[in-house]
Amino acid sequence: MNHREDAILIAKCLKGDKKAQRQLFGHYRHYWFMCCLRFASNKVEAEDMLQDGLVSVFTNLRQFDSRKSAFGTWSYKIMVNASLQYLRKWRKIDNNTFTEDQYQHLSVEPGVYGELGVKELLTMVQKLPYGYRVVFNLYVIEGYKHHEIAEKLKISVNTSKSQLFKAKRMLRIELERVLQNQG
Repeated sequence: MNHREDAILIAKCLKGDKKAQRQLFGHYRHYWFMCCLRFASNKVEAEDMLQDGLVSVFTNLRQFDSRKSAFGTWSYKIMVNASLQYLRKWRKIDNNTFTEDQYQHLSVEPGVYGELGVKELLTMVQKLPYGYRVVFNLYVIEGYKHHEIAEKLKISVNTSKSQLFKAKRMLRIELERVLQNQG
């Protein structure tokens, strides 16, 4: 869908057109769901995050300004925020989430070779502890800087960096394990 088609659907949505709302949802559903899935530990949790995000997208649709960003970008940020709010709401992330050190004893073998599919990698990311997963997703996938993550999650910049390091280390260890089992 292009910007013009988005604009037409958004205008109809703002007038209460249910068919246009379904069309807009149908077009972006997969995109939004994949965003939520990266923060969730399973599909059910991702669906809940998506539902919260949808409410926010359609509630705030009047605030969308096509001169500032594309609808996909604007709505995607809402899904990221909805996912984080969901995790906070269910107390899956708080200040204690970002101080866990339970995986520090693991060592990492240098050099991991091979390729895994997107599904396998997503499963590995979903297995990360919440704090690690949230920082990993915000930094690696969403492109936030550590100072932005720290502000968004109310943690220190050093904690963000530490969580990212630990997440990458855990993913590397899991990747090595999977590859050893395959070979």
